[in-house]
Amino acid sequence: MTRFAFPKPYSHDHPPIQNVNELLDQQATMGQRTADMFARVMGSWAFLIIQTILLAVWVSMNLAAWILHWDPYPFILLNLFLSMQAAYAAPVILMSQNRLAARDRLEAHHDFVVNQKAEEEVRTILTHLDTQNQALQAIHDMLAKLSPPEASGSCTTSH
Repeated sequence: MTRFAFPKPYSHDHPPIQNVNELLDQQATMGQRTADMFARVMGSWAFLIIQTILLAVWVSMNLAAWILHWDPYPFILLNLFLSMQAAYAAPVILMSQNRLAARDRLEAHHDFVVNQKAEEEVRTILTHLDTQNQALQAIHDMLAKLSPPEASGSCTTSH
């Protein structure tokens, strides 16, 4: 009689999966949170609309002003303010983008680890199923040897 060695039950000895976004948010410094907020605000339609309205008001007030022109055409003071805004906005937005790129790399690595764990579990399941198939085939073969061959022809029943 064949004895089958079934694999040991699979033990889940890996740490539980954690939310990468929560981990990164907990580790974020005040400067990183500020850069993210700054980028979120400057990348919104609300910011674009408000800035457009302010620029239109600035230009129209300086064009229509009869007496007080604090920034006459070609609006050099406005150009200075916009240049200062761009000089500070670009590095802050880049800091936020670098942080998002680091988050993406961490999430990709996390996905890779999860896929490795899943592949290991699938292999274990397939090995177990293959062993069960072999055991069932052996049981089927033993039952086939024990049962008498069926007689062809008439079927008799007794009461």
